Amino acid sequence: MAGWNTGNGTDRPSQTKIMADINVTPMVDVMLVLLVIFMVTAPLLVAGVPVQLPKNSAQRISQPNKPVIVTLAADARLYIRDEQVDAGSLIPRLSALRAGEGDAVVYLRADKTIPYGEVMELLGRLSASGYQRISLLSQAQDAQAGPQAATQLSKARQ
Repeated sequence: MAGWNTGNGTDRPSQTKIMADINVTPMVDVMLVLLVIFMVTAPLLVAGVPVQLPKNSAQRISQPNKPVIVTLAADARLYIRDEQVDAGSLIPRLSALRAGEGDAVVYLRADKTIPYGEVMELLGRLSASGYQRISLLSQAQDAQAGPQAATQLSKARQ
């Protein structure tokens, strides 16, 4: 029985042990290679179609340095940004700002003690200065007091 001797001291034939575990190392290697391929090719796909854009001589559109905020304080003083102005020079000052910075949104802040008629008169003067987009600013209500009120009411004129 020469074929039966396996060298382990027994005369039984050697049985091959079947491996029941899955070897995940090759799968991890393949996944890492795929990850690297996608990481390299994804930025190339986002770039889009290469085109040569035409040149133009138009000037860039300039953005205003600071927003145009007109404030009507409780003591009826008027402010453009942080500078106090009198009622007579409001329209010329705003027209000069519009000519220098372009047509932007004017934000109107008015104290809640100011009568409604005065706020509407100021809105008319803002419109007369050439601004077409005027937003009224308000303060948000507390979360405990109820639903939050809208903080801006835009007035668009066409």
